Amino acid sequence: MSQSNIYRIFLTGSLNRIWGPVMTDDTNTLSYWLNWRFLLCAIWLITTIVAAVFILLKYEGFSKKRTQRRDGLQETVGSLYNDEAWRTCLKVIHPGWLLAYRLIAFSLLLALIIANVVIDGAGIFYFYTQWTFCLVTIYFGLGSSLSIYGCCHYQNEVGGDMVDRVGLDPERGTYVALTLGENTNPHSRPVNLNSHVQSHVKKIAAMWGYGFQILFQVCAGAVMLTDSVYWFIIYPFLTADDFKLDFLVVSMHSINAVFLFGDMTLNSLQFPFFRLAYFALWTSVFVIFQWILHACISMWWPYPFLDLSSPFAPVWYLGVGLLHLPCYAIVSLIFKTKQVCLSRFTKTLSRA
Repeated sequence: MSQSNIYRIFLTGSLNRIWGPVMTDDTNTLSYWLNWRFLLCAIWLITTIVAAVFILLKYEGFSKKRTQRRDGLQETVGSLYNDEAWRTCLKVIHPGWLLAYRLIAFSLLLALIIANVVIDGAGIFYFYTQWTFCLVTIYFGLGSSLSIYGCCHYQNEVGGDMVDRVGLDPERGTYVALTLGENTNPHSRPVNLNSHVQSHVKKIAAMWGYGFQILFQVCAGAVMLTDSVYWFIIYPFLTADDFKLDFLVVSMHSINAVFLFGDMTLNSLQFPFFRLAYFALWTSVFVIFQWILHACISMWWPYPFLDLSSPFAPVWYLGVGLLHLPCYAIVSLIFKTKQVCLSRFTKTLSRA
């Protein structure tokens, strides 16, 4: 794709959906970067990255100071168990349903992003929208793989000893109860309590599991930010007067959120708030990518509020950066609402 065509790409990347961006200044000149506007924006970005790294070093398993205790086991705030990536939030829902959902979501999202590339070209990856859409597609692809593994494991579990069944913990989804079996008479046979408990302790997730959990939380925040900014800022105020929505534009800014929040409803993953730091780092990487690209090539910005020539650029950068907090908080609230509903549903079942 030529540079002149890149200048004419609309927010979704399409050459046929033009919004007419205006080049204000050459972006590959020293005067564009060596000024107080860029200095302030760089300070905002560096501060965000440093704060995010500090939060992750403190809470993401690197520090053992902040812990919780459940069923006699000690765990960190961000602890993840091996089966939480593929188990459903309720034991009455077979993991196969979550697998089917993820396969359908992955197939449709992959088809949409391929169609977007075929119609509009590789220039679509100039935009945060497509970055996020690809990230959600990867999430469902990896989730499908973990669910396939989980369903195989679940079948083996069902076929084995079912004395210690999987129950529901409203706070963390599913868990395995620590029991000693039916025969608890100390005189009937010797019991090694430590070895028996260890055999029933849930395994901490491996690297793939933690990567999947982090991917889930970054996707949730990025989807909320992308769709909110598009529908509440870009579409009403920054598009051309004759612009008309089409299926691809609407899909790029909605269907990923629908699928992701549907998965949140079914899965047993957690949502610790400190992983907002990964979301902030994800956006920071996009901004740094745009800065490097524009420092090398003079071209228009994909989003007007990224333009550093405006005297309001520091305000825009700060405002969009702070917007990450309410977007992430809304997702966290949705998750907590789900947990409350699960807790009430569980109590209703136990009384029945």
